[in-house]
Amino acid sequence: MSGLRITEVAIRRPVFAWMIMSALIIFGAVSVSRLGVSYLPDVDFPVLSIGVNWDGAAPEVMEAEVVDRIERRVIAVQGLKEIVSNVRQGSASINLEFDIDRNVDVALQEVQAAIGSLRLPDGVDPPTIRKSNPEDNPIIWIGISSETRELKDLFILSEKTIADRIQLLPGVGEVFLGGSAERNLRVWVDNRKLKQYQLTILDVQEALRLEHSESAAGYLENETYERNLRALGEAATPKAVGDIRITRRGGAPVYFSDIRLRDVARIEDGLNDHRRITRVTGGREGLSIGIRKQIGANTVAVGDAVFAEIEAIQKTVPEDVKIQISFDRTKFIRESIDETRFTLILSGLLTALVCWIFLGNWSATINVVLAIPTSIVGTFTILYFMGFTLNLFTLLALSLAIGVVVDDTIMILENIMRHYDMGKDRVKAARDGAREITFAAVASSVAVIAIFLPIAFMDGVIGKFFFQFAVTMTAAVCLSLVEAVTLNPMRASRLLRPNLRTPRLVQAVAALIDLLTRVYQAILKVALRARLIVLALAALFFFGSLLLFQVIRQEFVPAQDQSQFGASLRTPIGSSLNFTSETFKKFESYLSAQPEVERYVAILGGFRGGQGNRGFIFLTLKPQHEREAGQAEIMERIRGEIKRTPDLRGTLFDFSDSGLRSRGGYPVDLSIRGGDWSTLKTASDEILKQLEAAEVVRDADTDYREGMPEVRVIPDRAAASIRGVSMDSIVRTLGTAIGGAREGRFTNDGRRYDIRLRLEPNQWRDAADVQALEVRNAYGEMIKLSEVTRQEITPTVQQLTRVDRRRAIRVFGSVPPGVSQADAVERAVQIARDAVPEDYEVKISGGSEGLAETFGSLYFALWLGLLAAYMVLAAQFNSFLHPIAVLMALPFSISGALGALYITGQSLNLYSMIGVILLMGIAKKNSILLVEFANEGRRREGLSVHDALIAAAGVRLRPILMTSLSSIAAALPPALALGPGAESRIPMAIAVIGGMIVSTMLTLFVVPCVYSLLARFESTD
Repeated sequence: MSGLRITEVAIRRPVFAWMIMSALIIFGAVSVSRLGVSYLPDVDFPVLSIGVNWDGAAPEVMEAEVVDRIERRVIAVQGLKEIVSNVRQGSASINLEFDIDRNVDVALQEVQAAIGSLRLPDGVDPPTIRKSNPEDNPIIWIGISSETRELKDLFILSEKTIADRIQLLPGVGEVFLGGSAERNLRVWVDNRKLKQYQLTILDVQEALRLEHSESAAGYLENETYERNLRALGEAATPKAVGDIRITRRGGAPVYFSDIRLRDVARIEDGLNDHRRITRVTGGREGLSIGIRKQIGANTVAVGDAVFAEIEAIQKTVPEDVKIQISFDRTKFIRESIDETRFTLILSGLLTALVCWIFLGNWSATINVVLAIPTSIVGTFTILYFMGFTLNLFTLLALSLAIGVVVDDTIMILENIMRHYDMGKDRVKAARDGAREITFAAVASSVAVIAIFLPIAFMDGVIGKFFFQFAVTMTAAVCLSLVEAVTLNPMRASRLLRPNLRTPRLVQAVAALIDLLTRVYQAILKVALRARLIVLALAALFFFGSLLLFQVIRQEFVPAQDQSQFGASLRTPIGSSLNFTSETFKKFESYLSAQPEVERYVAILGGFRGGQGNRGFIFLTLKPQHEREAGQAEIMERIRGEIKRTPDLRGTLFDFSDSGLRSRGGYPVDLSIRGGDWSTLKTASDEILKQLEAAEVVRDADTDYREGMPEVRVIPDRAAASIRGVSMDSIVRTLGTAIGGAREGRFTNDGRRYDIRLRLEPNQWRDAADVQALEVRNAYGEMIKLSEVTRQEITPTVQQLTRVDRRRAIRVFGSVPPGVSQADAVERAVQIARDAVPEDYEVKISGGSEGLAETFGSLYFALWLGLLAAYMVLAAQFNSFLHPIAVLMALPFSISGALGALYITGQSLNLYSMIGVILLMGIAKKNSILLVEFANEGRRREGLSVHDALIAAAGVRLRPILMTSLSSIAAALPPALALGPGAESRIPMAIAVIGGMIVSTMLTLFVVPCVYSLLARFESTD
C-alpha cells in the first residue's frame, strides 16, 4: 500500500517526481567527478613489516640473535594471524599479518611498544616498522640515466630535484629511490699504506671518532644576554676530513704526529656500497624512482600529473640526462576503467534495443532508457559518501546492474502498456498497471538485495572487496526500485503515445510472442499433468550438471593480458653482481630484439640490494592492438629463452591478482614447516622432483638458497694468546676492513649523511686479502692475521624463512596452460604431505591460500544468501511454501552458468563466481512474476490452482522474456569484450548469460509444477 501511495503522489505531482530524477542525476554527476580511480578498492591491509639490518651478519646469526628475539616479543600482540620472517645476509624482514578487522594503526603502536625496550646486539640498526599494503606498490617506476655522468651525480640530481618536485604533486604518497643508493662520505683505506705507518684500520676509525665530533655545549647567560654554545669539531669538507691527523696507535698517543688521514686513505663524497644495479631499455645503467599513491587518491590523475611533471623536469635538467617512464601501472588501470565504462554504455544501449523490440513504442522505450541514468548515476552519490573509488569491483557491479535496474521498470511499464493497449488513458493505465505489479517488483528487488546481505559476513580480504561490489549493486537496485514505482509511472502518465506506425520487426516479435504464449500454455498443461516426471527430469539435469565441477578449471583469477609482466631471475649461488650483470645483459639483448617489447627495467641485486645473484625485470609490451601475439604466448617464448640462457634460471609472473591478497604469491604456493633445516631441505628437494614428474606445476622452485660460499676466519686461540691478540681486535678489524663501518656523520649541501670506512675495493677481492690484514696486540705490536687465524670455505644458507616462529621452506610455481589451479594445488599438497615427516606440517599460502579462502567465503555467502532470500520471500508472501517454489529457479541458474563456462572454455574463478552470486538474485525474478500473479488470480478471481497457473503463464511470459533478455543483453558487451581487463569480465558475463538462459527455460515449467504440488499443503501453512 505504501508503494501505491508513492506512485499516486508521483502521478499527481509530476514536477516533484521530475525534480527527484534531476537531483539523482545531478548529484550523481557531481559525485562521479570527485570519485578516486583505482584498479582495486582501497583496503587498509592489516599487515606490518619490521625491517632490521646488521651489516655482515650471517643468516643463521640473524635468525638466532635478532629475528627470534623480535618474534618472541611481537607474538603476544592482539589479533596477530601469522608471522613470516625472511632472513638474509645482513638483513631480515618480519611480516606480521593481523585479522582483517584489526585496526592496523593500533597494531602498529602495540608492536612498537613490544620491541621498543628490546636490546639487540651491538651494530644492529634500530628496527623500522611500516605498514605493508599491496596498494602501496609503486604505480610508476621512473628510470634516470646518462651516457656521460657518474651514478653519484645522477643520485644527487634525483634526490635534490626530481624526487622533491614529484613528491609535492597532489595524490603522491611516497617517492623513493630504488635500491641501496645512498649518499656516503667514503674513506677508502689503503692497507699497504697502513703498514708503512705501522697503523691498523682501527687506528683510522679511532681518529675519525676522536677528531670528527660536534655537539651542542649548552648556553651562555649573564645579566644582559643569553647565547647558545656549540662546539664545531666536525670537518666541514672532504678535504678537511683528509687533513685529520692520526694521533694514536692502538690507543697510545703518537706525539707530534703529522700522519694525515689522506696519507693512508682516499676520501670520496660518493655513495654507499654498489650492491644493486638498475638498467633501463637500451642497456643504460642508471637509477630508478618508485612512486606510490596516497590511499584513496585517483590513480589515473596521479599518473597524469607525474607524466606532466616529468616532461617539465626534463626541460630543466642537463641534456645528457634522460628521464623516462620505465614501468607504468596506471596505463592498464586507465584503459581497463575506460573499457568498462564503454561496456557499461553499450550494455545500456542493447538493453534499450531489447525493450523497443518488445514494447514497440518509442515513448515507452525512452521511459526505460531514462531509468538507467537515474539509477546508475544516482549510485555514484552513495559511492562518494561511502568513501569508495571507481574500481574494478564497483564498475563490474554497475555494468551488471544495467540488466537489473531496468527489470523493475520493464515489469511495471510492460503492465502499464498492457492496460494502455486495453484502451485506457495514460493516467489510468499508469495507475492501474503500477498497482497490479508493484508487489512483484518490490518482492523481486528485495529478494535481490537479500542475496547480497551475507557478503557482509565474508571473511578475509576478498570480503572487503565484495563489500564494495555488494553496496554498489544494492544501491543501484534500491534506486531502481524507487525509480520504477515513482518516476516510471509518472513518465508513463505523461509520455506514453500510441504508435502511428509499428515497424515490421516489432510486429514480427509481437506475433512470435503470441505464438510462444500459446505453445507455452499448451506445453504447461501437459507438464502440470506429469508434474513428478518434469521434476524428476529437472532434478536429473541439475545433479548431472554438477559433474561439470570436476572438469571445469578452477582458479583464483584468470590470467589477464595487461601488457605487463615480470621475471624473477637468478644466476648460480655465489655469483658476483658483476657476473649476474653480464648474464642479464645477454638476456636483455634478447628482450630488446622482441618486436612486442616496448620497454623494460632491470633491477639486479634484489630490491634491497645485497643479493648478488638475484634480479628482476619488469617488461611493458606494446598495446594489444599493435601486436599479433598475446601476453601468454610471449611469456611462453621468453620462458623458453630463460631455460636456454646459460647460468640463468627463474620464473615469470603477471599482475592479474596483484592487490587481491595481503601478500604476493604464485598460483601454487605452499610451505613445509619444521625444526630442522636439513630435513626441510631434503623434503623440499623431493617435492620439486615429484612436481616436475607429475607435470601439474611449472617453474617449481623454493625460497631456500644454500651453497653461498662463506670464507670462515677461525682464530687459533693458543697462538693468539701467546702473541697477546684478543678476539675483539680480530673481529673488529675484519668487520671494519672488509665489511665496512659507519663512523660519524658528514654535512654537505644542507644534507647530513654517513661516513663509511672500508678498505680500497681492490683489497677485499679474495681470501688472500683477508690474510694480508694486520692486528695490534696488547703490547702495541703489529701481528699478521695469518699468524693467529686459519681459513676454510664452507657453503652456507643465503636466505632463511620462518613462519609462525617455525623454520619453513616455501615451494611455489605456476600452473601450465589447461590445468586447473585447484587440481594443481591439491596435487602439490598431497605430494608435500607424503614427503615430510609426521611432526612436520604443510600449509598453503599465496595464490593457493587466496583460492581456498575465496571459494570458501563465496560458497558460504551463497548458502547464507539463499537462506536470507527465503526469509525475505516468506515474509513478503506470508507463506512458508511459496518461497520454495520461487527458489526453484536458482539451481538451474547454476547449471546454466556451469554449462556456459564449460562450453566457452572459461574457468570457475573469482569473477565468474560474482556472476553466479548475481544470478542468485535475478534468476528468481521470473519465478516471483509467475507465483505472484497465480496468487492474485486465485485470490481475486477465485481460480483453481491449475487455471491460475495457466493464466499467469499467458500474461507473464512477455515480461519474463523481456527481463531475461534485457539481463542477457546487458551481459553481452562484457562477454564479447576484447580490450584491457576483458579476461575478468568475460567469465562473469558468460556465467550470467548461461544461467539466465537455462533458468528462464526451466523456470517456466518447474516453478508451476512445484507450486501446484505445494498448493495442497497450504491449509497447514
